[in-house]
Amino acid sequence: MIQLENISKKIGQNTILKSINLHIEKGEFVAIIGQSGSGKTSLLNIIGTLDEPSGGRFFFENYELTNLNKDEKARLRREKIGFIFQRYNLLPLLSAKENVALPSVYAGKKSEERNQRAIYLLENLELSHKMNSKPNELSGGQQQRVSIARALMNGGELILADEPTGALDSKSGVMVLEILQKLNTQGHTIILVTHDPKIAAKAGRVIEIKDGEILSDTKQNSKMREFEIKAMPKEKKSFNLLKNQVFECFKIAYSSIIAHKLRSLLTMLGIIIGIASVVCVVALGLGSQAKVLQTTSSLGTNTIEIRPGRGFGDLRSGRTRLNFSDLETLRSLEYLEAVEASEASSGVLTYTNKSLNARAEGVGVNSFNMDGLKLEVGRILDEKDLSESANVAVLDFNAKKNIFPNVKSEDILGKVVIFNSTPFKIIGVLQKDTRRPISDNIVRLYIPYTTLMNKLTGDRKLREIIVKVKDDVSSSLAENAIIRVLELKRGQRDFFTFNIDSFKEAITANKRTTTILTICVALIALVVGGIGVMNIMLVSVSERTREIGIRMAVGARREDILMQFLIEAVMICLIGAFMGVVLSFGVIFVFNLFASDFLMIFSGSAVFTGLLSSVLIGLIFGFFPAKNAANLNPISALSKE
Repeated sequence: MIQLENISKKIGQNTILKSINLHIEKGEFVAIIGQSGSGKTSLLNIIGTLDEPSGGRFFFENYELTNLNKDEKARLRREKIGFIFQRYNLLPLLSAKENVALPSVYAGKKSEERNQRAIYLLENLELSHKMNSKPNELSGGQQQRVSIARALMNGGELILADEPTGALDSKSGVMVLEILQKLNTQGHTIILVTHDPKIAAKAGRVIEIKDGEILSDTKQNSKMREFEIKAMPKEKKSFNLLKNQVFECFKIAYSSIIAHKLRSLLTMLGIIIGIASVVCVVALGLGSQAKVLQTTSSLGTNTIEIRPGRGFGDLRSGRTRLNFSDLETLRSLEYLEAVEASEASSGVLTYTNKSLNARAEGVGVNSFNMDGLKLEVGRILDEKDLSESANVAVLDFNAKKNIFPNVKSEDILGKVVIFNSTPFKIIGVLQKDTRRPISDNIVRLYIPYTTLMNKLTGDRKLREIIVKVKDDVSSSLAENAIIRVLELKRGQRDFFTFNIDSFKEAITANKRTTTILTICVALIALVVGGIGVMNIMLVSVSERTREIGIRMAVGARREDILMQFLIEAVMICLIGAFMGVVLSFGVIFVFNLFASDFLMIFSGSAVFTGLLSSVLIGLIFGFFPAKNAANLNPISALSKE
């Protein structure tokens, strides 16, 4: 079964083993005896593939182990070798049955099969009443019997026992030795390390080692045979194996998080804040954007303003005014639904003994609809009012509030107010314009633009023309056509246009940019949270180094350890992400409960993005600690206190 040729082991300048030549047949019960520091445990660890020799060749059955990689050695431990340690090396968070079944988890056996095997082994070792007990609930002898059952889980053709009775009382020690002798009679090859000659005498073969060399061997005359070296066949991985790996990793991760609740919560804090920030920022952006679009929509869709000059603030606009012929030209265009002039003049509005600074808005019949103004009582202007330049007016909410503070709107109709010494009969009152900011206290009265120009200003030029494009016509195409028509008519482009739809698009684009920038800031919080996760995972690897060594000893692959810590990092981030989403729900609910201006709008895509980013952060920041864990040397990990 085992053949060692000139095996040596050095640690720094110290030589632990010197040219060990040894072979062990299947079915032997071998005791390796020696004082502390003689090298017997190092030899056992090399035989068990937990440690690497510094020189020489090592054959196990038909395989040369010095040529195998870490995962192939883990497979050998998983399928052929069982370990019984002096300090038991049971995982504290698992029950006796789960500890026994652990090697078969990595072997890919089904849950029912491995549980039945674990129960059978524990019953044979008289531990049926301790199936679900944790290691701290078991005596030393019971823990060692659980360790023996674990060694037999996947067959245990070779059982390596390192001082198996060293931590036990005499009665339990005798029981363990009897179990080992019984296993040997059943065909198991036993290699036992001890410093006690009485225990060594129970074995069929005793090898004494001193200062790294074999001092005596009761079977020295046996000859080493030639090995037919074969390549180890590749392991076939099944779906059941992957399922076992993932399930076991989730189970371990959950147990670890629960065992360190406060630390896990503090680790998740950065993720919680980051995810909540992402969801809330997007909700805030969507809510404010919806409010702005709602406000601009109230101005009327497909609305275009035409003004003199090259643009807003152009000093030449006073010399290049629009005229009535421009108005008539635009009214002849069939793709325009409505065309109205717009004028304005400031002055003093008087009623009885009240005088206020006010603004007269000269408008047309369709202006109220295009501006999104809604009537409370009365009527708006009609074509007769415009053609006759009638002295009629529609008051806005501010005018009603300041001039008629305690008068019902219906009672205002028919009353006469004076604006710049000209009387106007009130024919309607408008509702409050919610689009305007609270600080807008300008008093406005809406009168026919013909009345304003003929009776107040005497101006024959137009300040502004507002057009509304038909719904089935493209606003941008109509705008280009209007510009072309007016250029041809006026002989030059001494005017500019302002498209409400373009304004909406600009607002949407600006809000999108702002949202992206704010989300980037929130993602920084996620990255900071990810660094915290990496830090805690590094601490976790350091704390659980011995656990990693135990798992490697029973056959865990590097990918098993890597997956275990990666899944733990992802689980921490995911739990933090879900808590962040819940927190964002609370923030949005409270905000919407008290908000009066606009509501935050929850976004499912933001939640999905947040959860996905938390998984990515868990994978990215958990990979380095997980890789460190997977690359640990089994014997170094096991020796970690």
